[in-house]
Amino acid sequence: MFNRFFAVLIPGLIIFVISCNRGPYHASNKSYKKQAKQYAKTIAQSPAVFSVIEGASPGWIGTTNFNMRKPNYVIIHHTAQNSCDETYKTFTLPRTQVSAHYVICKNGIVQHMLNDYLRAWHAGAGKWGSVTDINSSSIGIEIDNNGFESFTGPQINSLLQLLDTLKRKYTIPAANFIGHADIAPTRKVDPNIYFPWKSLAAGGYGLWYGDTTNLSVPENFSTTHALRIIGYDVKDSTAAIKAFKRHFLQDSSAVVNDGDKKVLLDIMNKSM
Repeated sequence: MFNRFFAVLIPGLIIFVISCNRGPYHASNKSYKKQAKQYAKTIAQSPAVFSVIEGASPGWIGTTNFNMRKPNYVIIHHTAQNSCDETYKTFTLPRTQVSAHYVICKNGIVQHMLNDYLRAWHAGAGKWGSVTDINSSSIGIEIDNNGFESFTGPQINSLLQLLDTLKRKYTIPAANFIGHADIAPTRKVDPNIYFPWKSLAAGGYGLWYGDTTNLSVPENFSTTHALRIIGYDVKDSTAAIKAFKRHFLQDSSAVVNDGDKKVLLDIMNKSM
C-alpha cells in the first residue's frame, strides 16, 4: 500500500520541483530560442534566385566579403513603470509588442534581454536626421524609472560601463547616444529632465555644450534649422524645441531665450 502510494507521489514531486526550478521566464526563454533558431535558418539559406527576373542565373555565387550588421545608435529610455519585474513582464508578453536589448534596475543590475545584432521593438515611429527606421540601426536601453524621479547612482554607474562596452564593440560615434524623446519628440519625453546627460557626455556618450559666455549668435540664426542639423525631426518645431531643452537644459518649456540659442548653436556646430 505504502509502496504504491510513494510510487505515485515521488514522480509527481519530481515533476513539481523541476517545474519550479524552471523559473518564471521559462516560456519566454523557450520562445526566444525558437525564434532565434528560425532567423538563423533564414540567414543560413543560400541567396535566392529570382526566377521571375528575366535573365536570372539558375545558380548562385556566394561573395566572400560580408559580416553581421551592427548597431550605430544607442537609444536611452526610462521604463515609465514601477519596477524591473513589471518591465520584464511587459517585455515577455507577445501582446505588448515592445522590447529592448537591456534593462537597468535601480540596484544597478543589468538584464540583457536580446542579442545586440537583433532588432528590438523599442523606438517605434521616430526619426533622427535621415534615419527613419531607428529600431533597425540601434540598441535600446531601458532604465527602471517612472519618469518623475532621479536615477540612482548604481544605475548610472552600470549604464556608463555598458555604454563603454557598446561604444568600443560597435565603434558608435559620441553623437549617436541619444534619448527616446530626441527621436520621437511628439510622442515621448524619456528619459526626461532628471537624466544626467552631461555626465554621459563627459565620458564620450552624447554631445554637450561648452562655455557659451562669449559665443555670438548670428542675427539670421534659425532655431528650426539648427535643430534639423543636430538631427531632430522639425515637422512639429515646438515639440522638437521641448525635446532639445529636456536633453540639454533640463527644462521642458518651448520658450527659447538668448542663452538657449547659444547652447543650440554650440551643439549644432558640434554636430556638423
